[in-house]
Amino acid sequence: MKILFIINDAPYGSEKAYNALRMAMTAQKEHTGVEVQVFLMADAVTCALPNQTTPQGYYNIERMLRSVIGRGGLIKTCGTCADARGIRALPLIDGVEHSTMSQLTQWTVEADKVLTF
Repeated sequence: MKILFIINDAPYGSEKAYNALRMAMTAQKEHTGVEVQVFLMADAVTCALPNQTTPQGYYNIERMLRSVIGRGGLIKTCGTCADARGIRALPLIDGVEHSTMSQLTQWTVEADKVLTF
């Protein structure tokens, strides 16, 4: 089974990215054989920037993304969204890459479930 998570909100400020990644990580942990794909759009493209520093005891989106990747999840960002925010040239977390609307469309067509946050 393939589950596609589409995240639209910035990593901090709302808890949408946090909750999407919590669910993705739980799916990977509790359901072997589940393929997790995460597509970061709009302000969520900033979730993929490395070296995030959060207060002690506060969730850290970078660590969560690394966990998803470590369990075989695929994570891509919207290249157009990154361009619009002027971050295309910035490095991304290892294992994350910029992508296209065509890739998101392909993932959507192939997914068994699509969840948006």
